[in-house]
Amino acid sequence: MPAPAVLPPPGRIDGYAPIRDYAAIGDGRTVALVARDGAIDWLPFPSIDSPTVFGALLDARRGGAFVLAPKDPSEVTRRYLPGTNILETTFTTETGAVSVTDALTVPAGGLFPLRELAREVKGLRGTVPMGWRVEPRFGYGAAPTRVGRRRGIPVVEAGADGVAVCSFEAGDAEIEGGSVHGRFEISEGESALIALSFAHQEPLVFPTRSEVQKRTEETREAWLRWSACSDYQGRWKEAVDRSGLTLKLLFFAPTGAVAAAPTTSLPEEIGGERNWDYRLSWVRDSAFTIDALLRVGCAEEAEAFLWWLMQASQLTHPRLQVLYRLDGGAEAPERALDLRGYRDSRPVRRGNAAADQLQLEIYGGVLEAASLYVDAGRHLDRDVAKRLAAMADLVCEIWGLPDSGIWEVRSDPVHFTQSKMMCWVALDRAVKLAERGNIPGGHADRWRREAAAIREFIEARCWSDRLASYVRAAGMEELDASILTGALFGYDDVSRGRLSTTIDAIRRDLGRGPFLYRYLGEDGVSGKEGAFLTCSFWLVEALIHAGRMSEAAELMDDLVGLSNDVGLFSEEIDPEDGAFLGNFPQALTHLSLIGAAVAFEEVAS
Repeated sequence: MPAPAVLPPPGRIDGYAPIRDYAAIGDGRTVALVARDGAIDWLPFPSIDSPTVFGALLDARRGGAFVLAPKDPSEVTRRYLPGTNILETTFTTETGAVSVTDALTVPAGGLFPLRELAREVKGLRGTVPMGWRVEPRFGYGAAPTRVGRRRGIPVVEAGADGVAVCSFEAGDAEIEGGSVHGRFEISEGESALIALSFAHQEPLVFPTRSEVQKRTEETREAWLRWSACSDYQGRWKEAVDRSGLTLKLLFFAPTGAVAAAPTTSLPEEIGGERNWDYRLSWVRDSAFTIDALLRVGCAEEAEAFLWWLMQASQLTHPRLQVLYRLDGGAEAPERALDLRGYRDSRPVRRGNAAADQLQLEIYGGVLEAASLYVDAGRHLDRDVAKRLAAMADLVCEIWGLPDSGIWEVRSDPVHFTQSKMMCWVALDRAVKLAERGNIPGGHADRWRREAAAIREFIEARCWSDRLASYVRAAGMEELDASILTGALFGYDDVSRGRLSTTIDAIRRDLGRGPFLYRYLGEDGVSGKEGAFLTCSFWLVEALIHAGRMSEAAELMDDLVGLSNDVGLFSEEIDPEDGAFLGNFPQALTHLSLIGAAVAFEEVAS
């Protein structure tokens, strides 16, 4: 990634920073978003899927934030410290320059109950007046707070939750209303530190400055050890490494689940209702997750995720849910929160009703994940092997049903083409696993017969001669970019025939420059959405499998250049102005980036 550009002074609209302006930090349990102007506007506590302590991202007036910035106008550059998820922001004013280093600390001994946010300010040049304000608003801003002092240290509490505001050389910490604030000047060679110590149903910890600094250094070392596992050395190394570190941020250490994103309800259309909670783990992403983690040398996380998935799905076996909570729970009831929403985009949702949908695609994702796991030399135990075989049996029974598809549309179920293709993938992988002795093969003949029947259905009912393409669903004359996954998972030879012309049709009808819309038809929700970044990376990989390497490389270069200044991607993007839309940072976007980059190197070499 090139050196960070000097950006103009950060700007907000009605109190909201652009989604592109955020960076993410985390500790394996929760994630904070830091805006380019120095405000931490998002921090669920104690976990990614918990209510927020800082939620200004979704309600600038009463969500709560931690602001730390120069008092005077400034120019901003940012970067992650190399090989880490520790953020360094440099502010340059007329009188000097300072850096702010942000980390959610992870002690050397591993996770323990303490949650700690450390913000260290260093004077780089001249003298810079600084100001800060900590305004916790627990429970999505709804919980009554109490502010007081213990041992002279400001403490903000709400029920069983609390935060201690420990400041060192950062001016006097003053209490005003429900906030703690201060101001100070910092000169070249000086440093200040503000540390927030969080507690959830346990005693608050009041750390010393040296203890916080020690844990920050241990956190840096921990990230460096983890990032060293990546063995990708290809053309887009910096983008792949950053994507891997971003996935690690979304990896929920207590269980092994991977959150789709650390946010909820960031809109797909500003002011619209396409706002969803992504702080859950989608079975849809399982094959991409296993593949990406194995491809960059992170087998430990791949194994943890697969075993989490097997554990979570025990509750519904052999049926899979579209998604599960990060703790493995099967229930995720959707409800609206009393928040204003990002730039008045409502409703703000907690939970996701997609959990109750039928989505056939997910069975192909799980059996492909298991196949990739075995291909990497890993072992499936007897119980898991039996359960995978039972899933294949279930696919034989249900593949002919209409479903809600990979995009979880809220219109009536139909026979989505991609769902059928992934049912074929499920049975194809089950047969191959059985042939190698990895799962019981007593029903393999039935799996073969049903796989052939699925292919017959797709070829007869899901193809349009007029469009020269597979269509969105049986009988439709619309396209859907998800059909590109047929090329990724080997439904057919993509270098010729129907998948080859489908690539061109999708690019023609759904493309806007380097971008692709998922589809353009109805989905049961009002409004419109941006281009879906994952689909563009799928297109790169499909072009690679088709042998169109120069096209793939050109598109990949364009897409990698669309990240924000610290290498992060959202779910969607506005093709008109490049504004990020949807939840951020988005796991599936970074997963598909890794998949495309590694596929290119495998073919090119």
